Amino acid sequence: MLKRILLPIDLTDAAMTKWALEEAAPLARAFDGELRLVNVQSLVPITLMDYVPDDFDKEIRAGLEKELAAVAAQIDYPPERVSTVVVFGPVYQHVLAEAENWGADVIILGSHRPGMDRFLIGSNAGVIVRHAKCSVLVVRHQSATQTRIT
Repeated sequence: MLKRILLPIDLTDAAMTKWALEEAAPLARAFDGELRLVNVQSLVPITLMDYVPDDFDKEIRAGLEKELAAVAAQIDYPPERVSTVVVFGPVYQHVLAEAENWGADVIILGSHRPGMDRFLIGSNAGVIVRHAKCSVLVVRHQSATQTRIT
């Protein structure tokens, strides 16, 4: 059963967010599950800390939480069944930790087709797929030249 669905969201990629939501929302409805959107942001490099305001982290977090809440509000699902969380640090580590701590049954990842750079250095999606303790569904966009088998 898929009662807890974790959906990592990249707020800078609206198209990928849309694809992933198109998979996650119907699953949540089908299983009467909970849906958690997580956004992981990089930390500000220590060398730049002298150049940012003291409340920079709070301002950034508040802005990201507002953006993520706006995405959650667009989901056709009861709001009490949707939660959001913003964390800072390495993407794959925090997605895996959130999945384990929250007790996710499945992680739904939006992912682009990997380019040569990803084959050489790996990707967050690849690490999450290999190390997750729950099932992982990788969602890729179907381009106009691709046909979907049904």
